Amino acid sequence: MGRMDDGHSNASATEKVLHGARARVLADLTSRDVADADIVSLVEDALSRRRWWLEQWPDGAEFVPGLLAQDVQDALLETYGRWPLCPHCAEPHALAVEPELGPDPHWVCEARGEAVAPVGSLGAR
Repeated sequence: MGRMDDGHSNASATEKVLHGARARVLADLTSRDVADADIVSLVEDALSRRRWWLEQWPDGAEFVPGLLAQDVQDALLETYGRWPLCPHCAEPHALAVEPELGPDPHWVCEARGEAVAPVGSLGAR
């Protein structure tokens, strides 16, 4: 019975990580008025790919929000354009996620070399 419980707790831990990452990315999309149905579908597609990744590497849980943000950013580049745009620079450019593979991801203006907001907090002032 312990094995079933372990499998269930791993599955629920995976879902908790994925739902948290999804909420953070959707908050950023919503804060920039980009969360229409087609874009939410892109988030869901990226989330399903990260579910597999997280099942293969459970120790990477803290990296999922930043990876999901990058996945969505890449998907948007093909269909929507650069996102999210830097709010500080006159020349339009997209913010980057840093660290690329690490905990506590932030949106960063690479031109200025400064963090703009944590992933999930673009709308916070």
